[in-house]
Amino acid sequence: MKDKTVLAKREYKSRKKRVNKGHSAPEKRANGGHHSPKRHWLIRLVILGLFLVGLAWGLTLIAPLPGGDKAAQVEIAFTPQNIQRGAYLARIGDCVACHSKPGEPMFSGGEALNSPIGGMVPSNITPDPQYGIGQYSYAEFSRAVRYGVARNGSTLYPAMPWPSYGSITEADMQALYAYFMKGVQPVARAADANTIPWPLSIRWPVTYWRWLFGPKVPTPPMNPPEENIALGAYYVNGLGHCGACHTPRTLFMNEAAINEHDGRHGDLYLSGGQVIDGYATPNLRSDPSTGLGRLKSQDIAQLLKKGHYNGLATFGPMSEVITNSTQYMTDSDLLAMADYLKTLPPRNPHEQPGYYDAGSTFEQLQGKPATAGAQLYKDRCSACHMDNGFGRRNEFPALAQNPASLNPNPSALIQIVLKGGIQARTEQTKQRYFMPAFTALSDQEIADILTFVRSSWGNAASPVTAGQVSAARKNLSK
Repeated sequence: MKDKTVLAKREYKSRKKRVNKGHSAPEKRANGGHHSPKRHWLIRLVILGLFLVGLAWGLTLIAPLPGGDKAAQVEIAFTPQNIQRGAYLARIGDCVACHSKPGEPMFSGGEALNSPIGGMVPSNITPDPQYGIGQYSYAEFSRAVRYGVARNGSTLYPAMPWPSYGSITEADMQALYAYFMKGVQPVARAADANTIPWPLSIRWPVTYWRWLFGPKVPTPPMNPPEENIALGAYYVNGLGHCGACHTPRTLFMNEAAINEHDGRHGDLYLSGGQVIDGYATPNLRSDPSTGLGRLKSQDIAQLLKKGHYNGLATFGPMSEVITNSTQYMTDSDLLAMADYLKTLPPRNPHEQPGYYDAGSTFEQLQGKPATAGAQLYKDRCSACHMDNGFGRRNEFPALAQNPASLNPNPSALIQIVLKGGIQARTEQTKQRYFMPAFTALSDQEIADILTFVRSSWGNAASPVTAGQVSAARKNLSK
């Protein structure tokens, strides 16, 4: 009996040593070894994560949708006058620019809009019942435009500027509905698919973006305001959605301010800074050098009508806006918009107005340019923009004291030198002047020219580097 006890103790000690030395992994796993708690915690975290994701998704399904009862019946007047008003409003909203594709019928779906998460393709908004919005009730249409919620309850990407459209009046929303349902030809064409990769293409998280950053939509008035400044604000802040491009965006891609009354962020509204297709958008506030402070309301209105006026010219995406949209607005509505913009105080109240300085003009006329940039400007640019930087009236814009020349971000100037440009196409334009692309110039040569432009004739903007030009050139080839 004693021998058996001694043998058992010896066997126990021998097995314990094998376990401690790692020679009995199967036994260790079978008896709940040291690694299993970690594995169990990992499994629990995965299950918890899936539960939370499912819960978050479920909340988007059961949360009430904004805008009231989508089945509510509203009597829409499909009269010629209402349809015509809707067509005019669709022009102001520039709907055709995004929802149309070259070579395809209007409003039948557009080309992908680039975003940090991929390409967002605007949908078919013709009244086709299968591929378009033909089955939308008025309440569903209003909800989509004002709140960014599609007929199926999903949230529209804010590439569609519904954060601005919430201020559209009831009468104008009805006119838009009348136009798109009765004034637009239905097109049975499926829009292209978005090019956003999975999992970023999952749509329901956008609902949380809408909850966090979508502006609160007040009960809309019936009719637009009649007072001039208020009417201009209605178009600029609403259908014109000027802030969608001319207001800086936060890290979460929402506009830093939705209007000038947006709390402490209001002074960011229309202060410029976004880069659209490589062009830095200008400041539309009353800053005297980098904004619209030196311009009169009539100058702004005519620029929006023609694309060029009194030494100024639009280029890049803004020329397309004038071609598709603002040239069709009435003179009184354009002047109302300009008058409203002139009421916006400067973003930088300490900015000093620039003054024209003829010193570099004399240098150019004497034929003794002092820098490489000055010589290149004289050889390549002065024939159109002149030695004095004044340009040619109604043909080529001035570079002296031009807000584009003074923009803290020189990307717009770099783009137009690399890509060239042509004036906006309008019904009033008899001859469109263009600037050729100067891609044959080296990065350093372009940087030298633009540095000269931004430091001459009283301009006092930062120099341009070859690295900035190189980065822009690389983006052109993508």
